[in-house]
Amino acid sequence: MGWLHRLDRLIGQIVAAAQWLALPLVLLLFLQWPLRDIVRGYSREANDLGQIIFALFVAVSITAATRAGTHLAADTLAQRYAVRTRHRLKRLGAALGILPWALFVLFAAKGIVLSSVRELEAFPDTYNPGYFVIKAALWLMAIVVIAQALVDIFRPLPADDV
Repeated sequence: MGWLHRLDRLIGQIVAAAQWLALPLVLLLFLQWPLRDIVRGYSREANDLGQIIFALFVAVSITAATRAGTHLAADTLAQRYAVRTRHRLKRLGAALGILPWALFVLFAAKGIVLSSVRELEAFPDTYNPGYFVIKAALWLMAIVVIAQALVDIFRPLPADDV
């Protein structure tokens, strides 16, 4: 399954790239106070940019947590199950829970996301450009979650039942 391996690697690269968004996010959060009180300007722009970065970071962090096994993992009872059983449960959860939810989000948000992107919607309070990126991040989240669900569903089961 070459496509599965390529998709898994692509998701890994997206997650690895998104983790670096934490640095500018923290910097922008830190700079808001000095920009507002010392420079007396640009704090709202820093806030708007921080919101964009935060939306992108959170959109990918859900999949990052899932890949790390720290998201939606009811591990207490499952630790007693065989490895193959745990993988089957993960596959079932992805197919019956995660994938339908992400597809619903993708289709339910279609009108909101497309109109915002088409209009290049600005922030309502400041009229700074870029608010559409926050709404597009919803689709990014759904697409990355769908891709990870497909990897989890079609990943081969482990060979031995330990």
